[in-house]
Amino acid sequence: MEFDQSPGICLVKLEKQQKEAMNTLTRRNFVKAGTSSAICMPSLLQGKESAKLNHPTGKAEHVISIWLGGGMGQIDTFDPKRKGDPKEKIPGSYYDAINTAVPGVQLCEHLPRVAPLMDRVTAVRTVNHKVIDEHAAATNFMHTGRPISGTVTYPSIGSLIAHERGPADDSAPAYVLIGYPNVTRGPGFLGSKHGYLYLTDTSQGPAGLSRPKNITSFRQDRRNQFLAELRNSKGKPKDHRLSGYDEIINESIRLSGPSFNRAFELDKEPDTLRKNYGGEFGQRCLLSRRLIERGVRFVEVSHNLNFLNGTGWDVHNEGILNQHELIREMDVAVSALILDLEKKNLLDKTLIMITTEFGRPAGFDGGGGRGHQGKAMTCVLAGGGLNHCGAYGETDELSKTIVKDPVSVPDFFATVCAVMGVDAGKYLFDGDRPVPITDNGNPINKLFT
Repeated sequence: MEFDQSPGICLVKLEKQQKEAMNTLTRRNFVKAGTSSAICMPSLLQGKESAKLNHPTGKAEHVISIWLGGGMGQIDTFDPKRKGDPKEKIPGSYYDAINTAVPGVQLCEHLPRVAPLMDRVTAVRTVNHKVIDEHAAATNFMHTGRPISGTVTYPSIGSLIAHERGPADDSAPAYVLIGYPNVTRGPGFLGSKHGYLYLTDTSQGPAGLSRPKNITSFRQDRRNQFLAELRNSKGKPKDHRLSGYDEIINESIRLSGPSFNRAFELDKEPDTLRKNYGGEFGQRCLLSRRLIERGVRFVEVSHNLNFLNGTGWDVHNEGILNQHELIREMDVAVSALILDLEKKNLLDKTLIMITTEFGRPAGFDGGGGRGHQGKAMTCVLAGGGLNHCGAYGETDELSKTIVKDPVSVPDFFATVCAVMGVDAGKYLFDGDRPVPITDNGNPINKLFT
């Protein structure tokens, strides 16, 4: 079971928050807001048209998003500070720091394989937000780039990229989730067509897409013909939601053939390469490379599946004791992915992003672990043709306060959009309501020059 996918508690809380937000809007306020947006729409759109000229444009073709559910502590990974002491309650890093390929940039000692590759990586150390109390709400924020709304269901960054770029090959879906499904990863107002295809087992394709052995190509074609005749007899559905379901069925039929499912044949890879990637998480990363080769545009890989330390990245109290096992597993898999993509001339075409719901404070709790911190956290970018600098932004001596170059979550999302050649100043539409593709975020220009 993955941390933010536990049935019931977190998602129920998230849904409750959404309903409460909806109830706070009176009819009068709703009408007022709608009228105001209608009046301002031309000027808003005009303003954004001029603003977008300042946004950089990258040339990446794919995104591999690694999600660290539970809250990765930046001070114990990509933004190390002076050593602390949990027994004496002296704030600071849990581990020693090591040098990297970039002078002046250090990492935690348990990232020795990523350290020599930091010239292909940028640890964005100044990402920040104010959602720290609830894992579900923070997870939603870090997937959509926005707080929960009672009137709009915002799409995830995966669905945004899928909507704007589509699959790189017609034989593949645009968006694949390797992990358990969740509303925060969904398409929101973009509709089901731009949702994800998910799987939890790297040894086989998504459930329901494998054609039964007794169904030959001839029988499948005959069934497809019969289905088409039934649809034509009824005409096109008047409800756009039903049309969306039809599109999903068509895509499922298209993906059930052998072409796409060959992506899941990991045993075709050399044994040495599979060993280089490591365990289950590493195999997920290897599969993500095979999926983008097949034409998938956006892949999310979850790294909170094994609970090697008993708590995943949510290291309260004694959960921190074996945190190093998670860090080492990430180190092995991410370094292998970077080198593998580079060898296949795919690194500049593929943006690797590592995100989490919030960071961790330098101080220790009563059990020697750490609490939650959103005001200064680290997200990581690698590859994608960016001008990498090892680290961007600066925090204080305990990674508590941002000192230089703050990056909001919308800014981070705008950077991802820009890398993928998507206009970060663009507006989408929820019905007739204009919605900025990010929450007025600005890309990190330094990474493009």
